[in-house]
Order: sequence, then structure tokens, then C-alpha cells
Amino acid sequence: MHRFRSRRTAVACAAAVVALTSLGATAAPDPAGSVPAPAGSVPASLARFYGQHVRWGGCPDQSGAPAAMRCASLTVPLDHADPAKGTIELALAKIPANGRKRLGSLLLNFGGPGAPGIEALAADPTGFADLGESYDLVAFDPRGVGHSAPVSCGGALDADDGAGDEDPAAQLAALRAVAERCAERSGPVLPYIGTVHAARDLDVVRQVLGDPKLNYLGFSYGTRLGAAYAALFPHRVGRMVLDGVDTLTEPLAQQALVSAQGQQQALENFLRWCTRQSGCVLGTNTRSAKANLTDLVAHLDRHPLIGEDGSRFTGQDVVQAIGGALYSEKSWPGLAEGLAMADREGDATGLLQLGGPTGPPPPQESPAPGATPVPADNMRAALIAVNCADDPDRGDAKGAPAVIEKEIDARAAEFRAASPLFGPHQLMTVLSCYGRPAGSDFLRRIDRPGAPPMLLVGTRGDPATPYRWTEETAARLGSAVVLDYKGDGHAAYVHSGCVRERVNAFLVEGKLAAGTRACPAGE
Repeated sequence: MHRFRSRRTAVACAAAVVALTSLGATAAPDPAGSVPAPAGSVPASLARFYGQHVRWGGCPDQSGAPAAMRCASLTVPLDHADPAKGTIELALAKIPANGRKRLGSLLLNFGGPGAPGIEALAADPTGFADLGESYDLVAFDPRGVGHSAPVSCGGALDADDGAGDEDPAAQLAALRAVAERCAERSGPVLPYIGTVHAARDLDVVRQVLGDPKLNYLGFSYGTRLGAAYAALFPHRVGRMVLDGVDTLTEPLAQQALVSAQGQQQALENFLRWCTRQSGCVLGTNTRSAKANLTDLVAHLDRHPLIGEDGSRFTGQDVVQAIGGALYSEKSWPGLAEGLAMADREGDATGLLQLGGPTGPPPPQESPAPGATPVPADNMRAALIAVNCADDPDRGDAKGAPAVIEKEIDARAAEFRAASPLFGPHQLMTVLSCYGRPAGSDFLRRIDRPGAPPMLLVGTRGDPATPYRWTEETAARLGSAVVLDYKGDGHAAYVHSGCVRERVNAFLVEGKLAAGTRACPAGE
């Protein structure tokens, strides 16, 4: 039986490098000076949450982050349907607008699920500088992520208890043990994690920031969150842009197959580019390049590169590094150089810098007094938890091992045909939610909720979210204008000046032409 590997959902922006170990201020129910809840629009039981007053303060340990960035926390209910069950704190960060035209707040979600928004904003706010002239740029860690009641599985999510055991029953028992450990280590938030809960939190954030409507820019998973908000609160949607659009309807296994196909197409685009460059280590045509890359992966699986610290770099680590580099054309030269170093010099350094294995996590800095450190496995634990909470197709959580093994074996050829390199890893998504409760079907029921026109951006060569998902989600939302970027990479705003210009024109000036518009590759 195959070993379990979790699906890695894309993060639109570069991985954050700033560790914010605590937040310097809070938001608490405060009748004096509070922002009133919208009259008659929320249940009385939620009025105290909508009526909070945000107290912005410093962001300790924000090395490299903008000096103007301020932080706060916000109280939300575990369960918006039953606030008596308890509360959690959401972490927020803001960079105030620095121009004369003030349009309120622009909420940003950089993708995931599981990626902390505050670290991403702190790491690279310059990419949104034009928007920051008119908007307060606001990022948040969704519930279960980063500093917002982070979930954890105690560090192990790959059924390590069954490592080396080919017995399907033993492997599935180990997977169930992982799910139980996640429930034990994550605390009360785990049953209330997921996109629908996060979208309800987002409406509380909107209100306490003082915005009558939500202005929002979401990438990758952030598009799923934005779509859920539009379905829940259609009349509170302001100017909304969704870039690198996620599916609302396909189950996780089908998403994984589509991702394998997208990664394969992106790989072939890279190989065509590489073979046209002088000295491409993979050869001078795409056919030979595919064969040479396959040989390199197979060779390193048999004979891993051994680092000075004893770490092993295998062919599957090469696959992981390639997958990360395909998210941006800007990474292609580094990928070509990294492959050459590995093949010719036996040096994995270049590939490691692109997203290969990093070994054990670095020790975390000591948190400020009263702050809770973020578990080292939080990002991956949250990714799996959110994806499973959003997917209702669980089947029998205690299904017979022989039945599950048969299902995997039956789909193996399909995934390998989609991508010999990426398919086997993506196939393991079939097991990613084994042992967990079935998720919500809310996203699948979204059907033209009546939100105002919004802008959806799709990229033709996107390795993570195929262009057809943009069209499908636009049809489900029923009020979307599509911008078709003809280039490569995941999410177009950070890659294309043409896309950036059109997105900014909508968010700042409200300019949105009807129908489908296009931006050429490289512009």
C-alpha cells in the first residue's frame, strides 16, 4: 500500500520569513467608543462581537517588517451559531494607508489553507504598495492558523507509526491514530475549523474595522474564502478580487488529479524553456529533457545525496523542489541551475533553496510574556484540517483496508497518466481525511448568491488552480468578470503588470468592464 502524503495547497505569495511571536494589542467588547453592529443584521447573541473596538499596538519581533505595521487581536465565537460554546482570539495586522485617497480597509488572504497572513504581509508588503496608498492593508491569521488558536498534531502527520509496514490495516490504523492525535493536540477549535467558519469571522473583522462592505483581495485558497463570504453575506461584498481561483465543487481526490495535470503542464512549459537555454542540463529538446529528468529522479531515489549533517536528498525531494519552483516563472532559472548542480556536482543546495526538504524546523524564539508559540507543524496541520472540513466526501471512516487499497490501486494508473512525476504523490490525497469527520457541503451548494460584480483572475499555465476552475467558480457566483492571463505561474497579480493594472483599477477606481478580458503572457 502506498504511503500517505498530504496535498500541499498553493500559497500565492512567497513563503514568509518573519516570525511574529506575539501580538501587541487586543480588541475587546467595549461599549465606549465601539463600532456599532449593523442594526438588525446580526443575531443579538453576536452583537457583542460585532461591537468590539480594535486597539492597535506594536508588533513585537517583526524583524524586517514595515515600521508602520500595527497588530491587534479580535474575539470571535468558536461557533457563530452558538456563541455560548466559547471564544477564540484572531490575530490581525494593519499597514495604514499612506495616500490622500482613503477607501477604508482591504483585507488580504495570501492562500493556504494553513498559511499565516500576518507573516506574509510583514515579509513583502511592497507588492501591494499601489493599493496601500488608498487602503489600509489588513492581514489576518484565519482560525486554527498562526497566532489564531493554532492547531497541531504533535509534529507527525504522515502515519509514521506505520512506517515500513506494508500491511494496509496497520497503515490505516496509523492514519486514524494521526487524526486522533490532531484532535487531542488542537484543542476546542478543531471541530470549528474550516472555510465557512473563517468567512463568518471575516464579517466580524469587516465590521470592527468600520467598513460597511468588505473590500477583499484573495489568492489561491483565499479565493475559496472569498467565495464563501460572498455566498454568506452577498449584500456586504464591496470590491472583491479572487486570483488563482479554487474549485467549489470538486472533491479532494479530483482536485488532486487536476493538480497533477496542472503541475505536469507547468513542468512541460518549463522544459520547453530550459531546452532553449544554453547549457540546459536536461538536454536540447523536451523529449530528451523528460527522460533525463526521470533518470535523475530515479538515480537519486537509489543513491541519495548525503549532506554534511547526514541528511538525505532523494529523487522525491527533487520532485518537491520542482513543484515549488513551478509556481513562478521567475524561479525557472534557479530551478535549471539547481538541477545542474545536483546532476553534475552532486550538490543539492540550489534545489533546497527552491523548496526541498529543510530538515527539522529551526528552534522558535522565546515568545513574549503571555504569548503562545506557534507549533512547528501548524501550517500543515491546518492545511489538512481545513481541506477536510470543506469536503463532505468521507465515506466510511473505518472502511475495510482491502476496499481502500483497491480504490487507490484502481486510480494509480489514472494519476500516473496525468503526471508520472507528480501523480503518485497527489494520489495519496485519497487518504488525506481518513479517520476524520465528514466536512461541510456548503461550498458545493453555492449558486448565484446575488453578490455585486467581482473580478476573478485565472492563469492558463497555473500549476495549482487550472483556468477552468476560474470559469466554473465565476458561473457559480453568477456575478463575476473573468480576467484571462495567458502566462504561467500560480496567481497572476504578482507576475503580470497587465493583471496588476486591471486589478488595481477595480479596487481603487471601481472600474470593471463586463465579460471576459485578457492579459498576454509576460505583460
